[in-house]
Amino acid sequence: MSAPLVELRGIRKVFPGVVANDGVDFELRAGEIHALLGENGAGKSTLMSVLMGLYRPDGGCIRVRGEERHLRSPRDAIGLGLGMVHQHFVQSERHTALENITLGHPRMPFFPRMDALRAGVQQAAARHGLQVDLDAPIRSLPVGERQKVEILRALHHGASILILDEPTAVLSRQESAALFEVLRRFAAEGGAVVFISHKLDEVLAIADRVTVLRRGASVCTCGTAGLDAAALASLMVGRELELQRREPGGALGAEVARLEGVEVLDPRGVPSLDRVSLSLRAGEVVGIAGVSGSGQGVLAELLAGLIRPTGGRLLLFGQDPPHGPRAFRDLGVAHIPADRNRMGVAGALSVAENLILESYAARFGRWGMLRWGPARRWAGERVRAHDIQCPSLDAHTASLSGGNVQKVILARELAVRRPGEGWPRLVVAAYPCRGLDVGAAEAIRARLLEASGAGAAVLLISEDLDELLRLADRIGVLFRGRLLGPLPVAELSREGLGLMMGGHRGPVAGDREVSP
Repeated sequence: MSAPLVELRGIRKVFPGVVANDGVDFELRAGEIHALLGENGAGKSTLMSVLMGLYRPDGGCIRVRGEERHLRSPRDAIGLGLGMVHQHFVQSERHTALENITLGHPRMPFFPRMDALRAGVQQAAARHGLQVDLDAPIRSLPVGERQKVEILRALHHGASILILDEPTAVLSRQESAALFEVLRRFAAEGGAVVFISHKLDEVLAIADRVTVLRRGASVCTCGTAGLDAAALASLMVGRELELQRREPGGALGAEVARLEGVEVLDPRGVPSLDRVSLSLRAGEVVGIAGVSGSGQGVLAELLAGLIRPTGGRLLLFGQDPPHGPRAFRDLGVAHIPADRNRMGVAGALSVAENLILESYAARFGRWGMLRWGPARRWAGERVRAHDIQCPSLDAHTASLSGGNVQKVILARELAVRRPGEGWPRLVVAAYPCRGLDVGAAEAIRARLLEASGAGAAVLLISEDLDELLRLADRIGVLFRGRLLGPLPVAELSREGLGLMMGGHRGPVAGDREVSP
């Protein structure tokens, strides 16, 4: 085997109250795609941030191409041919794709010639199969195109080693497949890729080797040949994982929500939801699938009270609901938003403050003052009940891993209830397990099934068809704003759902015709 391009030996990184990396070993060779796995908070992103010069290690050494290096900043790492594409894109919304690609180039002249920059970027795009509209404002591009911009920036800056942190978390299957072709071509030309992901089937499809971290330490490094997803999951969590499944045949209660020919128009006057009809009953899990941008987010916001229909009728508990998300919450509607960092939590606030954010006045207010003692005790109970891993209740929520942030949201939202009731009446969950490790995802799914078993209606929006087939009673598919189905899970298959996601309305479930 060739000598490693990158060697990390005994890397240790400590934050206040947390040992993020505890003597981690990792190596990367030319021509390979090396997956880095672990639960949320296992130390994967911290380890790669050390390699990129974002953090300085408290112990251990870094070797790049056989020489020990002391990386004082990302500029040092870029100069050695390393490039990182973060899970949350680091882009200037006000600039074009071309400007974002060229910003911060280590050899940028003081008076750059844009035609020369454009030619260099176009050459890199053609070589790696990453064609994008260079003149488009970055904010106008879909997420798959924005990720291409991030990869192009790293390659244009001279990267021969790519670090990708959850690169497929928000991509469709088609976009993921296209990305994999780019990565395979890059590795075949002598480049090297670190691939951080929680999607184990993708890891097995793309990676040559895998290193697993658990609680800040490296557990093993091995080839992917002969491994399966169950074996990888067990290595990550340290135990056999029990997959959550919906038990069929449960009794359903009264109708909780009804949409009758609902239409929602976007700012251009184009229907985001087009004459959608849907019924949700107490104790039922209804799944919604669809390719990205088909109206799933609009449906979630509608049922959470964030927007109003422009046509048709929405009924909650048999009545026309009052306006606004606060009124919906007072009726017992919980909302797990698709973007946990922008809409789910206030990252600068503490864990305790985020947990009481929606209920501090009703639960802990007295004469206009917050009773902080009972509030902290209640928040501590939520942390223990939902196994939220945090240094303390006072830790900034932004410092938590993605899985623990999602647990904070879930703990807060499942506490939304009417007086005298133990659970929410309706839970709107949009991509609740996106970007989470298998252990955290199964914990979230167990809570949603627990809420359903206690009588809540659950609307589960997901891009994971296996997840929907395991958890839902019925599944519908949104295609260009129109709802196909929903149909009982027993009449559906993964292949049938895939056809529906492409707009197919033929006999995808036995001999039944799926109508919009």
